[in-house]
Amino acid sequence: MDLRLLIDNITNPALLFFFLGLLAARLKSDLEIPPNSSKFISLYLLFAIGFKGGQELSHSHFNFEIWGSLLFGIVLALIVPIYSFFILKKKLGVYNAGAIAAAYGSVSAVTFVTAVSFLELQQMNFGGHMVAVMALMEAPSIIIGVLLISWFNKEKKSKTAFGGLLKHALTNGSVLLIMGSLVIGFLANANQAEGIKPFTTDIFKGFLAIFLLDMGITSGKKLDSFLKNGWFAVVFAIVVPLINGSIVAIISSFITAIEGNRFLFAILAASASYIAVPAAMKLAAPKANPSLYIPMALAVTFPVNITLGMPLYLFIIKSF
Repeated sequence: MDLRLLIDNITNPALLFFFLGLLAARLKSDLEIPPNSSKFISLYLLFAIGFKGGQELSHSHFNFEIWGSLLFGIVLALIVPIYSFFILKKKLGVYNAGAIAAAYGSVSAVTFVTAVSFLELQQMNFGGHMVAVMALMEAPSIIIGVLLISWFNKEKKSKTAFGGLLKHALTNGSVLLIMGSLVIGFLANANQAEGIKPFTTDIFKGFLAIFLLDMGITSGKKLDSFLKNGWFAVVFAIVVPLINGSIVAIISSFITAIEGNRFLFAILAASASYIAVPAAMKLAAPKANPSLYIPMALAVTFPVNITLGMPLYLFIIKSF
């Protein structure tokens, strides 16, 4: 791996703010981002990335690569939770295995946004349709996770209304906003879109830095309770995402030759949801332990991806 690339990534200001948040939490500082401000920033990031993706998509021709990319994303969202479930089931039980599998089959919008920022730093282009790929990968994993819990659960008492679950997954705020912003960006007149470009582009990295500071504080606070669950969950949260991302970094070459798209596929395969999936699992699998699957995704997999993962996936892509 190019050591310079790793150093450049770790010294990215946005990432350094994440580490500052971790440090603040470990030092038990009273530093915090007000909840309403944090929610607004997360909504802004989803809006900006969706709108910019829609604008890019409006200039694209819907060819085999775009349709193939959408299908490939859905296939990943179906396959990853299945094998993850069987790795996890024996050690952590059916409920926790299903919830964790759904989280790791789904995606992290924040990791995706950070990856986009990384690509811009490397001056690498990517297709606007990759935003649609990300949005489409949310729901399938949730459905698969709940199906696996239902099939392997020995307590056959509660049945999940899959129609209601699917509706909940598709109307989840983060999914709806990014898909809606994508469609609006696609339909918007290019000249009119220029009017909000300062809002969607110029201030994006500043908001990302503040949001990662908040993510660092949240991760630091959840770390202690998570570590009490033992080594197995820690190893899974580090190793499996890195393997997923590395494999997809290679096989995505059969879908697209654009390195930026391949990089985003790797990030999508490696990331884990800590927003949409916990919201769905609270409804569908209340017996699953949120103090296990949320810190796995947020306090371990997220920082591993944005520090070691991104340079690793890009190295693999450039090598193959």
